[in-house]
Amino acid sequence: MDNLIQNQNIYPENKDNKLLWLSFALLALLFAPTIAWLFERWTMGVWHNGHGILIAAVVIYLVWKELKNNNSLPQSITPWGFAALLPALFLHMLDTGMHTQLLGAAAFFLALPGLSLLFLGIERTKLILFPLSMLMFTLPIPLAFTESVHLALRHIATDGTGWLLNQTNIPHFVSGTLIEIPNGSLQVADACSGFSTLYATITVAILTAYFCPSVIRRIIILCIAIPLAIGVNVIRVFLLTLLVNWFGLDVLATAAHEISGLLTFVIALPIIFWIGQPPLEEE
Repeated sequence: MDNLIQNQNIYPENKDNKLLWLSFALLALLFAPTIAWLFERWTMGVWHNGHGILIAAVVIYLVWKELKNNNSLPQSITPWGFAALLPALFLHMLDTGMHTQLLGAAAFFLALPGLSLLFLGIERTKLILFPLSMLMFTLPIPLAFTESVHLALRHIATDGTGWLLNQTNIPHFVSGTLIEIPNGSLQVADACSGFSTLYATITVAILTAYFCPSVIRRIIILCIAIPLAIGVNVIRVFLLTLLVNWFGLDVLATAAHEISGLLTFVIALPIIFWIGQPPLEEE
């Protein structure tokens, strides 16, 4: 009797399974174009939310790991999933008229906790709620919302590079976001502002801090993320400037330009992961 009262607001596990899976299939079909758009944006290049596919893979792994480690939890599905699913469907409907794609992507991520409540239940959804919420940090941010941030980062990269050039005694002149050296002039554009690295580093830092067992390391990770991302990008712009000084402006049209962007991720993200690892004595 107690169990009956406790589960009076919970669907029987098998009775509505077919209806739930049919709903899941329809939602998968509904959001398929959104998923395709997200994949396209995440794979456009290092300058455009390239961290998105990495974070999505990490989230899938974490969700799988949590569910596997807590397989004994009751699968008490609940209709409260519609509380998240219905607003998500409304956003998607709104996006159908506005054609932003971004709103549709936000609706997709909002729908996932709702689907989890409907298919996995409350207890399991609690376990995976944080990883699922991190998917919001993979959404492409329109330039209109980040224009001032881009500009500030461009000035920091330019001024930082100017300071480093002073240390190497290379003749140069810095004006705004323009760096002039004997072999040519470099304009630090939005793509070189380091915003993508900053966005990715902050996202990975939050994710790493959440799973880090040490409070001190969590604080360090969160404090170091922004200066680390900015510093790595300054070094990148400085190295590109050196290459231009040695080989001319044509070097910017080679793979070295894009590889330098990848290096900012290759350097910044492992540092965050490394700080987030427990020291040997804590393992």
